[in-house]
Amino acid sequence: MDDIKIDSETAKIDACIQHGREILATQLALIKDKGYDFAPEFKEMTIHLYLLGVMWRFAESLNASEDAREMAFSAMRSILIYDGVHKKNAQKRIEFLRKMSQIPDGSSALAVAIGYESVLGDHSLAEVFDHYTDEVQVSGSFWRLYDRGKKTMLYGGLFVAFLVIWFITLFLPGNSAIAILAAGLISAMLFIIPTFLIGLLIYRIKIKKSKHSDLPSS
Repeated sequence: MDDIKIDSETAKIDACIQHGREILATQLALIKDKGYDFAPEFKEMTIHLYLLGVMWRFAESLNASEDAREMAFSAMRSILIYDGVHKKNAQKRIEFLRKMSQIPDGSSALAVAIGYESVLGDHSLAEVFDHYTDEVQVSGSFWRLYDRGKKTMLYGGLFVAFLVIWFITLFLPGNSAIAILAAGLISAMLFIIPTFLIGLLIYRIKIKKSKHSDLPSS
């Protein structure tokens, strides 16, 4: 009897997955030519939250013994594993999505709510992304700036440290290995910290410009 129940629940999860994939494939085709430019992590998270909403609504129609919302998370976990994510990482992702699926007052996040109300062929996923097109923090351009900044700090710091170590070793012999390494580390930090502060300044300027552009003109 228990085996039959487990098979039934598995079949319902598979049905959720199939329904979710069908809806998502249609939605992704509809936004393909819209030219959205979001940070990859944000775009993926938003799609996952939207898909959770879609499968949650569908799970409610299956009369499953498991809570419909929880069944949607189970289906989402299975999708991640099917797509090649390691089970441990898939579980961590589900925990992250669980946190992001609700706002502080306990109601569903925007992507989940719109996914829940979606129907085949509507433009609901575009509706979700349209809410964030003016948000600098999640834009693709800002993400690329952030990514370049990380690489600049990492490789630039390593290069400066190597250059200082090479210079001291070649032109100032007699220093201990610890002193040479310390000089390299300090020089790297002297490069990384100003670079970080400049990046932070650029970030604040962009955020201020974004906020000012959102203010209604008098």
